[in-house]
Amino acid sequence: MIKKDGSKDMFEFDYKQVIAFRSDLKMSKGKIAAQAGHAAVSATEEARKHFKEWWKAWLREGQCKIAVKVESEKELLELEKQSKELAIPCALIIDRGLTEIPPGTITCLGIGPAPAEKIDKITSMLPLL
Repeated sequence: MIKKDGSKDMFEFDYKQVIAFRSDLKMSKGKIAAQAGHAAVSATEEARKHFKEWWKAWLREGQCKIAVKVESEKELLELEKQSKELAIPCALIIDRGLTEIPPGTITCLGIGPAPAEKIDKITSMLPLL
């Protein structure tokens, strides 16, 4: 965002990625970190393939990532639907079930990288993880 004097706030980004996690799963910190990696890489690949200019701008800007939480699988699937409706790259992560949770469990959703204003339309009300 540009200030009145023409400068940009050093803490604001034009592009971002949001990773939304299901809080109902009660995953360990290590499991959350692994799932975050899957979501970040997978959603970034979607952006690189289909939204190259957004991907490049996000890389140049410093790769802003925000982790938020939702309360259920239903809420996560609704976020995925909204992302697709707004043409935002996204990646739904489904666990293989090798450690803490059963196979086929939907754990998180990577949204973006995309313009922050687009992502904020669907995630700005969500609490931080």
